[in-house]
Amino acid sequence: MAHHPALTRAWASLRQHIVKDTSLGLERSEVVILRTGVRLGSAYEWAHHVSRARALGFSDNRIRAIREAPAGEDALLTRAVDAIFDEHKLPAELEAELRQTIGKAGVFDLIATVGFYSVLGTILMTYDVPIDDNIRAELAADPID
Repeated sequence: MAHHPALTRAWASLRQHIVKDTSLGLERSEVVILRTGVRLGSAYEWAHHVSRARALGFSDNRIRAIREAPAGEDALLTRAVDAIFDEHKLPAELEAELRQTIGKAGVFDLIATVGFYSVLGTILMTYDVPIDDNIRAELAADPID
């Protein structure tokens, strides 16, 4: 995005909200981002957010489950990501369950997070952005698969 400074400047405040100020909190947000990376097939997003999830204290079992079929609240969040990808909306019953669990602002932040990381992942994959060396080394030393 450095090739488009105006977009980068506009992106900054949305990124601040999605990454730092989200009503989801860091852990829920990380679940949503990891699942979005899985659904996009973005190796960059997956690798970088495995590292971030580990830093937040996620176990490797929890991270692997997000890729496949998690339990509990992680399952609810991944179902929401999947619905956005598959149906391009949250069905009413899923939206109600999410609202009950994460609040109305959380539902909006979940949708926005999927959208934000879908755009970012698409940019990264379009331009074949490589996984950062430090993340590649971290995962080589302690693989998740």
